[in-house]
Amino acid sequence: MQTMSLNHINPIQWQQILADAVSDPAMLLERLQLPANMLDSMIAAHDSFSLRVPEPYLQRITPGDVNDPLLLQVLPQPQEQLEVKGYVTDPLDERSSNQQQGLIHKYRGRVLLIVSGGCAINCRYCFRRHFPYGDNQLGGAQWQQLLDYLKQDNSIQEVIFSGGDPLATTDQRLASMVSDLEEIPHLKRLRLHTRLPVVIPQRVTPELTQLLQNSRLQTVVVTHINHPQELDDSLIAALKELRNATDQLLNQSVLLKGINDQGEILCQLSEALFDAGVLPYYLHLLDPVAGASHFKISETTAKNLVGQMCDSLPGYLVPKLVKELAGATAKVPIMPILKNNGQSIS
Repeated sequence: MQTMSLNHINPIQWQQILADAVSDPAMLLERLQLPANMLDSMIAAHDSFSLRVPEPYLQRITPGDVNDPLLLQVLPQPQEQLEVKGYVTDPLDERSSNQQQGLIHKYRGRVLLIVSGGCAINCRYCFRRHFPYGDNQLGGAQWQQLLDYLKQDNSIQEVIFSGGDPLATTDQRLASMVSDLEEIPHLKRLRLHTRLPVVIPQRVTPELTQLLQNSRLQTVVVTHINHPQELDDSLIAALKELRNATDQLLNQSVLLKGINDQGEILCQLSEALFDAGVLPYYLHLLDPVAGASHFKISETTAKNLVGQMCDSLPGYLVPKLVKELAGATAKVPIMPILKNNGQSIS
């Protein structure tokens, strides 16, 4: 498959694409040739968590297919309004680890910074769909307080840029933040968790790749790709640019009912990721966030799916199956169900 270089792209272009993202449910239905009578069932969910789909991602959705796996990740649905026991607004209890504005410190040796509250796409299963981004904005004073917090704790070796999506901010702001972090001697690594290049590949600008490549910090980019259909030529080109600029390029996925809950699909995803220079990293069980219960897959089903991957793929292409538990000191690994002489074992 031939891919294009992204080095020629105007860095302003991604911001215009972001601004022009589809946010009107009626327009989404019209663009994708979906039944107009779906609109009424979308409105309440859209009002509580707005629709947002940028053009490059929209073009990967099959018109007329109400079960398209990319569509189902972004389509507001009436099930989101159900109150389901155990599904809450803060499923990981991040508020208790929100040590100060814009900072979450729940694991030893690393902290997470809310670089931006904005996203390029509103995934309906997002575990931070209820997060108080307005209370976690990083202005000048808050950023200095955050730097002081990092300087005072020598155990912190890694900073994770998160959000929202950290790449929803400008390259200039990112460069300024990274420059400040590089002045803290005990920091070793910078990790970015992002979905923005996946949905707007043009976000991978020369300025971004140079920033990652030239930093004294080891740089790790973790993308979020759930389905092989998300990997088109433009995304593959963007991933290869990122791979050349970083120390590690990893991917994490979420297991989602009706989207990627088949062993064959997960195997195809791992193969496609590796072909693009990305190592499968984590496969998450769904976090029990209010509004996303219809995506749930049981833990037993998840174990079986990863067992199928183990049967078909080399170990380095099988992501770690994990779940997050509030208060745990790390992500909790889940062992797959493997076969022994044709018999399932657990």
